[in-house]
Amino acid sequence: MFAKLFIALFAATAVIAAPAEELEKRKTHTGQATYFEVGLGACGWNNVDSDYIVAVNSAQYGLNGYGGNCGQSLIITNTDNGKSVTASVADECPTCSWGSLDLSPSLFAALTDGNMDLGVFPISWHYKKRN
Repeated sequence: MFAKLFIALFAATAVIAAPAEELEKRKTHTGQATYFEVGLGACGWNNVDSDYIVAVNSAQYGLNGYGGNCGQSLIITNTDNGKSVTASVADECPTCSWGSLDLSPSLFAALTDGNMDLGVFPISWHYKKRN
């Protein structure tokens, strides 16, 4: 009897400890990458083109509360060439579809071997686990 109660309580605790926002952050997302000229972003701080930052699509930007993902690290992979880079959320992209990101120019260049003429490429990405 005690063992069954313990198992039931443990299972309930595991569900409570992993809110929907955290489960979302464990997923790998797919979409398209584009780039933009950075500056003052929706997260409230200024950035420069050489920073490795992203603007997250509006639906996912506000998923964890308005701007709740600001400053979070994520790992982006160019699915055409397999290159991966870590970047930080610093802005919102209202024109990006679910799963798509707008990248700073230096980040875009890092993932495309400097080919800025590409303009868009397919990506996968996920939030980097916090320590």
